[in-house]
Amino acid sequence: MDCAARLTIDLDALAANLGVLRAAAPGAEVAAVVKADGYGLGAGPVAARLWAEGVRSFFVARLGEGEDLRRALGPERPAVIHVLDGLTPGGGERLAAAGLSPVLASPVQVEAAAGLAAALGRALPCALHVDSGMNRQGLTPAEAQALLAARDRLRGLDVRLLMSHLGSATDPADPRNRLQLERFAAVRALFPEAQASFAASAGAFLGPDWRFEQVRGGITLYGGGPEERPDPRLRAVATFEAPILDVRVAPPGEFLGYGSSLQAERPMRLAILGAGYADGLLRAARGGYAWWAGERRPIVFVTMDLTAVEIGEAPARIGDMVELLGPNVAIDDLAHAAGTVAHECLVRLGGRGERVYLGSAD
Repeated sequence: MDCAARLTIDLDALAANLGVLRAAAPGAEVAAVVKADGYGLGAGPVAARLWAEGVRSFFVARLGEGEDLRRALGPERPAVIHVLDGLTPGGGERLAAAGLSPVLASPVQVEAAAGLAAALGRALPCALHVDSGMNRQGLTPAEAQALLAARDRLRGLDVRLLMSHLGSATDPADPRNRLQLERFAAVRALFPEAQASFAASAGAFLGPDWRFEQVRGGITLYGGGPEERPDPRLRAVATFEAPILDVRVAPPGEFLGYGSSLQAERPMRLAILGAGYADGLLRAARGGYAWWAGERRPIVFVTMDLTAVEIGEAPARIGDMVELLGPNVAIDDLAHAAGTVAHECLVRLGGRGERVYLGSAD
């Protein structure tokens, strides 16, 4: 048999997490961020299920992602699809043909979008991204004010959304959240006719001041806690399992894995699993845990194709599947062990293993 790792995506859990976000942000539209192929879980099935749950606005990063999502949703699901990269050189015709909304983040992009609208002979729906203090993307407040002082620069642009992004929302006590809010609110007052979107997953839980008309559900839709720790309100959407290929005992004093950096201090009974960092499991996850036979089991090392988990005396058979992520292995715990965030853990999974969907995509 082909002992392949398996990534299971629970679309019912996805829908349940959408409900958690809606409860956290009453009165606001919950849009869905499905960039990076739906955080690695399949943008098409993810977006189709979210559409069935009433989501009408989606965010992707790249133009190609937007085109793929438009094809996946089809004409029967006329979603608003925002492209966070905005209008990139040479992409105007493709963007217009797919009916995508560019998120304009610089005066150069605004000028290019106005030129595209003139060439099309019609208004171009778009969003404006304002930098409220993250210093990654977006118009400065001064640049946004300058647009209003010279409105001809917005000619042909149907600005339907004004957005920004919080840099410290995972820490509700961080004073920069309030500072960014004040900066965004000042710019928002300049565009009263546009819908405002300030909070992403973590920001949606900060309180009503941060919600405005739309919040953007990202990692929390997929099971990641808004404060980068497990949240009991959320369900695991992704379950990643790997088969046991071998069971072996390392005697005391023996070295384990590459570099001989680990040495057994006692007899260690190891399950060798058929998945490694080539399957998306982070090498730095060593020190985290897997779930086997009803208990947490330490991950000893991760190599390209194989992972060693200490299983004690638990019975184990070749081909049995061990949970490396899922209901019993929280995505935030895995991220913490690897020294990263849940987003990175998710988008790396499922490269060559089997992919299974639970629940309806429609």
